[in-house]
Amino acid sequence: MDIIILMVALIFVIGIIIVLSIGMSLLIRLFKKDESAIIPVLFALFYGLAIILFVSTVPGSEYYEAVDDIEGRYTAFAGAHIVTLLVYLALFLASAVAVQLNGRELPPLLLTLCMVFLMIGIGISIAVMVHLSGGYDESYIPGTDFRQYRVFSAACIYPLMNIILAIVLINRTVKQEADAAANRLYKNEFLNRLNMFIARKPAWVALILLLPVFTIITLILLLFGQETNSIVKTFTETTTWLFSQQTHPPLIGHKGHYLCTTAACGHPKVVKPVRLGKRHGNEIIVNRQLMIANAYEEMISDYAPALHRFIRRLYDKYGYPLSKHINTPFRSDIIYLMMKPLEYFFLINLYLFCIHPERKINKQYL
Repeated sequence: MDIIILMVALIFVIGIIIVLSIGMSLLIRLFKKDESAIIPVLFALFYGLAIILFVSTVPGSEYYEAVDDIEGRYTAFAGAHIVTLLVYLALFLASAVAVQLNGRELPPLLLTLCMVFLMIGIGISIAVMVHLSGGYDESYIPGTDFRQYRVFSAACIYPLMNIILAIVLINRTVKQEADAAANRLYKNEFLNRLNMFIARKPAWVALILLLPVFTIITLILLLFGQETNSIVKTFTETTTWLFSQQTHPPLIGHKGHYLCTTAACGHPKVVKPVRLGKRHGNEIIVNRQLMIANAYEEMISDYAPALHRFIRRLYDKYGYPLSKHINTPFRSDIIYLMMKPLEYFFLINLYLFCIHPERKINKQYL
């Protein structure tokens, strides 16, 4: 699977290089005061920037992974099925470049296939644009609704430009083919009628081939581990985006004690989670060690506020950066075990200075 991803990524990079090369040639024409190159140059530049913005949406955690409630984010496309999406985008880009460079000089079958991939690209680009424009961000902002709903994503510019590019290329090719077919005559009457049909409705030929070509590409992708509905699962096997149908685990909170990370990420048999809790409006997994630590911090805040502020500043400076590295179940287990002596120290102090220590412990994060 990794080899396939690398191959598709290579095709995508080659396509981008070709697009940039076209942009450079147009730029040279522009420097030679060829005014017809102004719009293509601007489009090529914006297209390159749009690709960069789009690629930035791919990295992220899968829907089943817990992420940092401040810096974490979920990927917009399912990693297990993204190969299918990349293949169609790569084929779209290759077809667009081929049609732009050669137009009707392409062999008839190849030109038809390029038209088919451009049409498929329009459909996929519309789905991508709608998917990226909706959903919500899991960014915590104190005092506000935890889910900040998206209205528009800058990554939508790339699929939008794909749609514009495909429509322009298809329209231009259809007109060229119609003009050429109108002047083409055959001795056979049936071929003449077929030629005139294509001249009047050349896009219908590409539409007729749309389903067969899509089916063939899907069957080829099946050989490389993809599924028949991978193009759909690319969008649905995600979380927090418009077409997402999956829920994610409670986010890892880093604004409290870093034992929250342990409670969320450690192996249950080791860290022993007891229930779910609420902190700053978001749901977290709570274990006894976390409750004891938070109860002790609350007790310090009640009896010595100045000392508590000093400890909190110290933790914010050193504890938070440390907590960012506790990102695997094994590391969480290690931290949990290392914190055991401190947990007992906290518990002894709670029993020394609190009238109802267990009541204070159990009320944490309710």
